[in-house]
Amino acid sequence: MQLRIQKLCWMLSVTLLVAAAAHAQTKAPMSWEQVRQRFEQNNPTLLAGKLNIEESRALELTANLRPNPTVSLTADQFNPFPGGPAHSCCGSLLTVAAVSYLHERDHKRELRLESAQKGTAIATSAQADLERSLLFGLRTAFVGTLQAKAVLQLAKDNLAYYDHVLEISRARFAAGDIAQIDLDRLELQRVQYESDLQTAQVNLRTAKITLLMLLNERTPVDQYDVTGVFDFQEQIPTLDELRATALDSRPDLKAAMHAVDKAQTDHRLAVANGSTDPTLSVDAGRNPPIDQYVGFNISIPLRIFDRNQGEKLRTKLDIARSERLRDAAQAQVFSDVDSGYTTLASTVALLKPYRAKYLEQSRRVRETIFFSYRNGGAALLDFLNAESEYRTVQLAYVNLLGSYLSSAAQLNMAVGREVIQ
Repeated sequence: MQLRIQKLCWMLSVTLLVAAAAHAQTKAPMSWEQVRQRFEQNNPTLLAGKLNIEESRALELTANLRPNPTVSLTADQFNPFPGGPAHSCCGSLLTVAAVSYLHERDHKRELRLESAQKGTAIATSAQADLERSLLFGLRTAFVGTLQAKAVLQLAKDNLAYYDHVLEISRARFAAGDIAQIDLDRLELQRVQYESDLQTAQVNLRTAKITLLMLLNERTPVDQYDVTGVFDFQEQIPTLDELRATALDSRPDLKAAMHAVDKAQTDHRLAVANGSTDPTLSVDAGRNPPIDQYVGFNISIPLRIFDRNQGEKLRTKLDIARSERLRDAAQAQVFSDVDSGYTTLASTVALLKPYRAKYLEQSRRVRETIFFSYRNGGAALLDFLNAESEYRTVQLAYVNLLGSYLSSAAQLNMAVGREVIQ
């Protein structure tokens, strides 16, 4: 007896350890905020895009550099050949040391720095626009996972309910209340619910795999899960509010505006580059018999033919081109917001009657027909039709919820920030 008790305790301890290990391996479901934070930390495309901003800041350092001064050393008038007047080979040696510096006029360096800084602003807005697009894909994958979980739960509930129907039907068949053919038809119908369950499981795993790929995660699919509100809001912001928010938030529109500012700065820089930059120099040396001396020099290029006319014209045209692109970006913002708002409003209009009427109505019809069928008051075909209608309505509602959340993600992307959670 004592050995049996010890063996039982040992088996219980092993079972508890295995359960604890399995629980430790299973991660807690992640919310949308946690998924987004993990995405910003791990997604390689997003991290690679951030390097563009650092590269642009490095260009600011280059643009702000001053011209390097030039130092020259000269030794001349050597006499290495024999013959001629008797004197030292180095008695008349000329030695000169000179320093020259190019002086940039018309604020060329300041304009180069300003142009580079506005290029960094464009790169920052472009990175924000990349993040906006990638977050839409992430949100779509997150919503797809929630929808797949809801469909899987619905498939499990339908299968469990149908198994309950089969139990009652087998009892009725054993009592001689229904024919063998009716029981066979009921059992054959179960394959549809089994197929729904298997399809839902595959879809859920596929959605999780897509989400893990975007997060650059190596967690096994079975140990990964997400959680969130799978429902809709009847109230949505007005179209005018969404348009105003989009004009303030859309990073691609901000990038187009920064491009106009940069084009204007580049034009001013092209005009400045057409001006003349003098080169100032000072030299000192020894020139026998004068001995030591100091001299000054200024060199001014004559801008007779090349006054940077091509760059002046190009940058002026670039201003007009950037303004047209800005107008196109603004029109695209309005188009995206209007389309997203229309799709979302239409989905909400479809969801309202489901919540208010159709869900409860389909459940009530199924329960009523099943009660009548169980007591012999309804035909088998009536029950199968009621069960099929219930399954269709419930699945349509879940899919509409997924469409609503996907439309909300699309509208958030069109606006440039999350206006609908």
